[in-house]
Amino acid sequence: MNKPKILVFASGSAEGGGSGFENLVVASRTEKLNADIVGVVSNYASGGVKQKADRLGIPFRYFPYPWTDTEYQKIAAESEASWFALSGWLKLVAGLDLATKFNSKTVFNIHPDPLPEFGGKGMYGHHVHEAVIAAFKRGEITHSAVTMHYVISEFDRGPIFLRRNITIFEDETPEDLARRVNRVEHMVQPLVTDLIVNEIIKWDGINPESLNYPSSYEIERYV
Repeated sequence: MNKPKILVFASGSAEGGGSGFENLVVASRTEKLNADIVGVVSNYASGGVKQKADRLGIPFRYFPYPWTDTEYQKIAAESEASWFALSGWLKLVAGLDLATKFNSKTVFNIHPDPLPEFGGKGMYGHHVHEAVIAAFKRGEITHSAVTMHYVISEFDRGPIFLRRNITIFEDETPEDLARRVNRVEHMVQPLVTDLIVNEIIKWDGINPESLNYPSSYEIERYV
């Protein structure tokens, strides 16, 4: 039986990054993720994602500016993947089209903080953890979260299918929180990705109320 094929989009950085991508590859080579990672895309030609892809034997594609509808669709078609996982991809996704395989039913994202409160342009990396800690100190929130959602044409606004709340500790720094959030990301991302690409969780790509998942599945809880 052919496994679902996933193309990962992961920006990383010029110096490093790509741990989520690597985690998915490792999981796909065990029983955690019943899928094949057929490639990875980054906007850094020789950064951390490229280094990890080479080491893992995963085809790498450099995707420079401009990140247009046409280029997204071209990369998706040439990959032969049916699913597209954003794992630290920092660019707005364009070209989603239900008439093609690259659409809001097949593209999904993981975000290292609560959504929609801490989403949107510029909310990535240390910026989100700093914003969460600042809100905590103002008494506005008590926890951060790992959030996974389907992707639409707006940053971090698609239907949420996972939210794992993470209590924030007194005197915790953004760096401390980032490490704890990252551990939870690595724990849940392969398991929930498996549910998505094997269509145990799904939606129609248009109406958020069409989100469908098993009755025993918990979208939101504390970890």
